[in-house]
Amino acid sequence: MRIIAGEFRGRKLLPPQGQQTRPITDRVKQSLFDILAPSIEGAVVFDCFAGTGSLGLEALSRGASRAVFFEQDRSAVRLLQENIRALGVSDRAKVVSADLFRWFEKPEWAISAGMVFLDPPYRFLSERSAALQSLGKGMAERHLAAEAIVVFRHDAGDRLELPPLVRYDEREYGGMTLEFLRRGDV
Repeated sequence: MRIIAGEFRGRKLLPPQGQQTRPITDRVKQSLFDILAPSIEGAVVFDCFAGTGSLGLEALSRGASRAVFFEQDRSAVRLLQENIRALGVSDRAKVVSADLFRWFEKPEWAISAGMVFLDPPYRFLSERSAALQSLGKGMAERHLAAEAIVVFRHDAGDRLELPPLVRYDEREYGGMTLEFLRRGDV
């Protein structure tokens, strides 16, 4: 795993251990960030189900102003924190190692994201679909900037609507789908 472009281009990241995380391939990450390029500069990024932080750290490397990483697995959090320190972005990164679903229920948390990477474990689409839908609704209502982009990564064979977020683009890479969502009221 490595940073593909930007300030930290070529820097290696500590990879995930075990089967808890599914790192995105360099080819797919490059394609994703080519699509997102016009929206990255200065953006506040949420990396949900962050694993070791590959997507959020890539966004910081390419000019995002701040990234908030949400990860509950302790071993992944440890590697994520090491990756943040190794890149020297502790002042622009925050790690939230709490239950993501409960955390986004907090209306008093006032920060809004311009870009969200929503990359839940694939099994969550069937096991926790209602919770994911509630998460999408809470984000859209309280935590997304008007023109925010949500990138929803999931198995190509699965489908889950996240109203009031609406899909405006979709790309399939092998057995994985990247859906690009926006608030429906914009």
